[in-house]
Amino acid sequence: MSNIKTKQLEEVEVDVLELTDKKTLVLFNDDVNTFEHVIETLVDVCGHNLVQAEQCTFIIHYNGKCAVKNGTLEELEPMYKEILDRGISAEIQ
Repeated sequence: MSNIKTKQLEEVEVDVLELTDKKTLVLFNDDVNTFEHVIETLVDVCGHNLVQAEQCTFIIHYNGKCAVKNGTLEELEPMYKEILDRGISAEIQ
């Protein structure tokens, strides 16, 4: 019986670790980048389709920021660096 309890605890610990490992890539509004540039970046870097990229860009413009991608730090880090290289303000949260 104790093996079952131990296994259940291990499974719960793994599930919690997987949940906390998820991060969010957030883009921020600025007065420099055009809508077209941000849309193109979201399509090229994050794999958004055109409609999704346009919607995120409007959210960024009107709300000051938008969560554009979820994933692990390992998945988001290259996208984050490329977005910064393109002159867009971003953060992984």
